Amino acid sequence: AHDTDGARVFRSWLQRAGSAGHPSASAHAIATMNATATIAAEAVRTISKADTLYITSCTGSVLFMTPGLALFYGGMVREKGAVDMMLQNFVAMGILSVLWYVVGFSMSFAPGMWIGDMRHFFWDDVKKHQPWAETHISQELFGVFQMMFAIITPILMTGTFADRMRFAPFCIFIVLWSLLVYFPWCHQLWGNGYFQQAGVWDFAGGIVVHCTAGWSALATAVALGRRKVKIDGKDVAEPHSVPVVVLGTGILWFGWFGFNGGSAMALNEVATT
Repeated sequence: AHDTDGARVFRSWLQRAGSAGHPSASAHAIATMNATATIAAEAVRTISKADTLYITSCTGSVLFMTPGLALFYGGMVREKGAVDMMLQNFVAMGILSVLWYVVGFSMSFAPGMWIGDMRHFFWDDVKKHQPWAETHISQELFGVFQMMFAIITPILMTGTFADRMRFAPFCIFIVLWSLLVYFPWCHQLWGNGYFQQAGVWDFAGGIVVHCTAGWSALATAVALGRRKVKIDGKDVAEPHSVPVVVLGTGILWFGWFGFNGGSAMALNEVATT
């Protein structure tokens, strides 16, 4: 199954040579080619320790971006809204992790033209000892790495929600937004959906993460209107803490090495570009 066209032609020639009076030589050559093909096939299916270590560290780096984003936004808003920013970011981490485990991974990466089917519902059939297609990391690690993107993407919009959205509606919003926006777009561009098959390429989330969150944040701001503190005519006093903003920025920069480099799915030349 892993032979090239040239290998098949060469094998056919060896078989003809064997029938012409060189059976032992041709048989030995064919056996060698079969063994080489088997080794190559096994190499494709193996899990690399180096890639696993690298993607595991990248997963932690991307997750670390969530508290970084909480600090970044928390320092930008007025002091009274900083606690709301922290609460929204950390609670969203828990809600979105469970949502990804239950249905998000299946909707994003199971087979399907427009949306993934439910074969991985509740993490079903996600193997820890078998590599994800075209990678040398386990299916489980691949799913966990992709979960970090599913967590941080809705959280990117929390700066828009400051003084505009209460906590309970925020929780409902991020669940519905993930189901209706993020998971379908993730499947389309990363899960072998229609757009990916049509040649649309998104290496590290320019469309799946930043465009979806950015345009959704703009639409939300337009729909909800001006922030309450401005309507009331109060002093905004923003940003309330520039050092906190700088700290959050530093954490985000650090996490971006895992965000972009980890999208190579291997410790290779692409990861360091």
